[in-house]
Amino acid sequence: MGIHRPEWLEQVEGVLETLNEGVIVSDADARILSVNSRFEGMIGIPRAEIVGKEAYHFYTPEEADVIAKQKERGMRQGHNRFEFVLPKKDGSRLPVIISSRTMDSPDGRKIGVVTFTEISEQKRAEEQLRNANKQLEERQKEMEEELALAARVQESLAPKSLIWGGMRVEAHFQAVRTIGGDFGLAMPSGEGHLNLLIGDVSGHGIGSALVANRIYTEMMTQLRAAMPLGDMLQHMNRFVIENMGISGFFFTAALARIDMGSRRMLFAGGGHPPAMVVTPSQEPRLLESRSMVLGALPEAVSSEATLDVSLRQGDRIVLYSDGITEVFNSRDEMLGVPGLRNFVREAALLPFTEMMEGILDRVDAWRQGPPSDDASLVLVEVN
Repeated sequence: MGIHRPEWLEQVEGVLETLNEGVIVSDADARILSVNSRFEGMIGIPRAEIVGKEAYHFYTPEEADVIAKQKERGMRQGHNRFEFVLPKKDGSRLPVIISSRTMDSPDGRKIGVVTFTEISEQKRAEEQLRNANKQLEERQKEMEEELALAARVQESLAPKSLIWGGMRVEAHFQAVRTIGGDFGLAMPSGEGHLNLLIGDVSGHGIGSALVANRIYTEMMTQLRAAMPLGDMLQHMNRFVIENMGISGFFFTAALARIDMGSRRMLFAGGGHPPAMVVTPSQEPRLLESRSMVLGALPEAVSSEATLDVSLRQGDRIVLYSDGITEVFNSRDEMLGVPGLRNFVREAALLPFTEMMEGILDRVDAWRQGPPSDDASLVLVEVN
């Protein structure tokens, strides 16, 4: 049975042909009265095979259910807009935005005007974005796994607490990022010596951690060989300049070698904050670095780089990186070495096992906001 074509439809069709979107006009029973050329091209079916069919005819039953629900919504609101697909002759689906509006025709009948805006390019872009995001997520996961491994390696460079002979060592390390540039160790040498090392590579993150690893390995080799501390600083300064040659790079280090039998300590620092030796209830003694920062200038190490320090039973030795001292309070005042010296004097009145926590608690209370640099702290009690 043919479909009735009202006279006004011919006038409307002339307008529809000027549109860039596909358009169908349907009656109250959802039968298609007219389509424009753009719609023909989108669906790939000539209009003679479209007009007179129900709008659901070209969809699968499941898709038709979606269309029916959207139609009900459009009838209630008088209009609707949603993202869906348009079936093509070859069985594929064209992604579209469907906009529908119910209105009265010139002869008083209810009609539906539905436009189909192709969004294939948008969908391709979305798919490309999804794929790119997936690749980024996979790469992020790989980086996180690599950083987790690097963090475990970094932990191996941090000084460890130990009890050796008559000495106790407490150590603390905190990286401001997952990995950082601080490194250190407490390592017995032979039967009567304990070596201590704190180092700080300029910068933060992966690059600094890689350099710190290389320097740490070289310094450990020299400590095991019992190289004199001044010679060791000289060697490390030359080693970094000749083998790394990084412009603007430097590192600092504090080295100590304690002779347990004679209760003497050799100390050498290169641009590092001063070590401290404190007897409870007394003002801490400062052991200043006699050499400059390492890895930047050939003549950085002093000819008299090493200090010879006498120790007494009960003395406590404090080595640290500048992440401990270069912290600021709410008035933008830096704690500095004088401030830490006061904290060390106060905390030295505590039992040795509580001294580390006492210092760190005081530093945390001083600092405004989160840490901004890697922080290392090593304490030794001489017995």
